[in-house]
Amino acid sequence: MTVLAYIITLLVLFPFLWMILLSFKTNSDILNNPFSLPETLSFDNYERALTTLNMGLLYKNTFIIAVITIVIEVLITFMSSYALTRMVFRSERLRRSLTALLLAGLAIPAFILLFPVYRLTLSFGLLNTYASLIIPYIATSISFNTLLFTGFLRGFPREVEEAAIIDGCGLFTLGRSVVFPIIMPVVATVFIFNMLYIWNEFPFAVTLISNETMTTISLGISQFKGRFNIDYGGIIAASTLLIIPQLVFFAVFQRFIIEGMTAGAVKG
Repeated sequence: MTVLAYIITLLVLFPFLWMILLSFKTNSDILNNPFSLPETLSFDNYERALTTLNMGLLYKNTFIIAVITIVIEVLITFMSSYALTRMVFRSERLRRSLTALLLAGLAIPAFILLFPVYRLTLSFGLLNTYASLIIPYIATSISFNTLLFTGFLRGFPREVEEAAIIDGCGLFTLGRSVVFPIIMPVVATVFIFNMLYIWNEFPFAVTLISNETMTTISLGISQFKGRFNIDYGGIIAASTLLIIPQLVFFAVFQRFIIEGMTAGAVKG
């Protein structure tokens, strides 16, 4: 098992290690000898990446979009998931139908939504604004977030809520002061997954953003691709610089991901 674990770890780390090695090569060396070790460690690609990209602007735009998106997502999906698991419906079939309708969004590829989202965004005059990305990000993430929240809430002991109601808690106070603090592992998981998704998302960004002042991290890397040529070294160096915060973020918060994904696995 130890040998197998090392092999799996190597397979997972290989693309990242290979990317780091390529980032020290020239463009000609990348194309002619992609699998060879760099003869000399050249930092030209990193220098070009830092001078081409406005890192502060990219981080600011991405962070603003991510925070607003995640806050709204958590509020919407927490309330909808709580309603699906606690409300008394006329029939169980209706509950299952509503749940299936929400989860059906997981089967819809984002590329199918690009054209209608673009037309709607254009008609409302929202192109090149934060809202042009925040709205589709919320819409495409609701299904996954609902799946996480409902999985936990189904195993959440109703006795805790009943005791709070007996003590005089209203519905709003119950959700805010009793239920929400207990489901923080799931909230943390939603935050982490959505942060990584927004950090790397490209199709919506390249479709809805053309103003350089609104450029996000994933869109900024595309600046190294010209009409007739591609700066492979610049792209790889920029990708390396922009992926490091993700690795640090994931390493620090991986415990919350495991807790959140397994929170609803066992009934309380």
